[in-house]
Amino acid sequence: MLLTIDIGNTQTAIGLFKGDKIISSWRMITRENETGDELASIIFSFLRNSDFNPLDVKNIAISCVVPAILDEIIEMSRKYFKKAPFIVNSNVKSGLVISYDYPSEIGADRIANSVAAKEIYGYPAIVVDFGTATTFDILSSEGEYVGGVIAPGIEISTEALFSKAAKLSKVDLSWPDTVIGKNTSDCIRSGVLYGFLGQVDFIVEGIIQEINGQQKNERNNNNFKPVVIGTGGLAFLMIDRSKWIKIYDPELTLKGLKILFDKNI
Repeated sequence: MLLTIDIGNTQTAIGLFKGDKIISSWRMITRENETGDELASIIFSFLRNSDFNPLDVKNIAISCVVPAILDEIIEMSRKYFKKAPFIVNSNVKSGLVISYDYPSEIGADRIANSVAAKEIYGYPAIVVDFGTATTFDILSSEGEYVGGVIAPGIEISTEALFSKAAKLSKVDLSWPDTVIGKNTSDCIRSGVLYGFLGQVDFIVEGIIQEINGQQKNERNNNNFKPVVIGTGGLAFLMIDRSKWIKIYDPELTLKGLKILFDKNI
């Protein structure tokens, strides 16, 4: 079996694949000071509590945007799974033509998302990943990676609000019944959730208009009509609300890791 691990700034997602099928997945808080031994303990607990034998894990694929953790998880893989892990970066075989000024700056998770979108859902496509940052990655009508957008994420934005506004208290992120709030909690919920919903739809519309404008100038008759995929820990908040996001795949990054592993073994 293949264990896939996507280490984000806020959460770490873990997936277990048997053949081409993901058979289980888990999430944990990312802690920068965690040791390899502690990581192994948590991962072994996930596996055993779901009735999987850690000894059945034969390979590990990792995407990581937290450099402080990478050495520890490589050591964990070697010590406890007896394998050097496959690490995603911009140099791995991906099948993507990357049109980006500095490809090495593209996060490993964004590469995995783009590969999964291309292989599973086709192109053109836009992947919106709701994590610590809200990222947008764009595949052209030819399947080329043409760039993206990075915006502050929902959680860090709300944390900044609560930390700087002394009279505002934390609220759960659930949709209010109306845009106009009748109490402070609903006012905050409305501002955060409708604000991010508006941001997402506005940016997607801007991407579509910009690419279609470029194609018109180039006398290219291909209409850019992308499939828009939502993923990441908070994507569920926007599904069925966004007018553009039509596919929700919370395991997209993990699937991308599996695809990249297969392309590079």
